[in-house]
Amino acid sequence: MRLGINLYYYLITFLFVSLFTASGCYKFDGNQTIPAYINIQGINITTSYLEEGTNSSDITDAWVYVDDVLLGVYEFSESDTLGASFPVLAEGKHKLEIRPGVKINGISSTRVPYPFYKPIIISEFDFIPGTIHKLGELNTTYYTGLKFIWMEDFEQPEISIEETSWSDTIMIRTNPVNDSSAFITPNSRYSGIINLTTEKEQYAGTSYNSFEVQTAGTIIVLEMNFKTNNYLSVGLLIRDAYEVIPIDLVILNHSDEWKKIYINLGANLSLHPQAIDYKIIFKAGIENGSTEAKVFIDNIKIVYR
Repeated sequence: MRLGINLYYYLITFLFVSLFTASGCYKFDGNQTIPAYINIQGINITTSYLEEGTNSSDITDAWVYVDDVLLGVYEFSESDTLGASFPVLAEGKHKLEIRPGVKINGISSTRVPYPFYKPIIISEFDFIPGTIHKLGELNTTYYTGLKFIWMEDFEQPEISIEETSWSDTIMIRTNPVNDSSAFITPNSRYSGIINLTTEKEQYAGTSYNSFEVQTAGTIIVLEMNFKTNNYLSVGLLIRDAYEVIPIDLVILNHSDEWKKIYINLGANLSLHPQAIDYKIIFKAGIENGSTEAKVFIDNIKIVYR
């Protein structure tokens, strides 16, 4: 992925605070030299489908706190089935908190605890030196009170994305009978697909509805899944009293597998205090040397609190 213009200042502030905090590792008061060990296989999310959409996620890290002090950030390697393991110089009962972490805009350098996922908290975790505590697969949920102002999972015939005047092709739904490329879950059989050819080589589509701009500093994230053999740009169309301002946020790279991305919208919205509302825009043009391409997207959500 390539980062668009400007990171959300909240994210920058949060990262600086996190890095400052991370510089001081958790220290056990005493002479303990044998640590306890924690092993986490991964973190999944459970959702209420009608209110929160699908449970797709890409939780890449565990941010681990012991007695409210950051112990470290531990990555779940895609190639390692053992999960994340780490030592803890603690003995007896202590508060253990694990915050699900994601990569904002798909960038490895912008790893943060996702502010919309609840942490897993064990108030009195019993650390035993020399013991491997296997926690297995952990589970989280969204915080209550979040606003899901746009959800498009392509399960309904009407798609809440419309083409612009400079698009010469359209987005349609996959056909589950003869196309196995859709994002399939118990609640999902369809995905959106853009077919590009040398005759229909340009696509541009926006969210059908406009969304009200929130107070500066509000955390606003676009979540979506994608699979594509062609670059896809995701951006904003910000409307103020005088003009519509297009802003590119990220460019999604080729992927043969379905991926999840969390795109930070607040940075550019906060830079436009006169903005009235905004839309999401998707753009793709067939790449040089290609005669056809397929871009799949699914499980679009705009979330804020």
